[in-house]
Amino acid sequence: MEIKDVQPNKGNIDVVVDVVQKESPRTFEKFGKKGKVCNAKVKDNSGEITLTLWNDDADKVNVGDKLHLQNGWCAEYKGEKQLSA
Repeated sequence: MEIKDVQPNKGNIDVVVDVVQKESPRTFEKFGKKGKVCNAKVKDNSGEITLTLWNDDADKVNVGDKLHLQNGWCAEYKGEKQLSA
């Protein structure tokens, strides 16, 4: 699958992408549990999309990495498609 084919509110997304930009991770607390989240811009030959990185993934992924996202999920936030693992 390519980024141009990713549809909002769909799962089972399988893409290979390059990380081109990454925000600083931020912490949050929800239901009494602490977590970490950050957004990264990823691209392939067909386009770019935001990838949300949760908890340990926020520290593992860096600009320049090539990722193979399997069984991902696409949501829509403020009119923009966002991938999550």
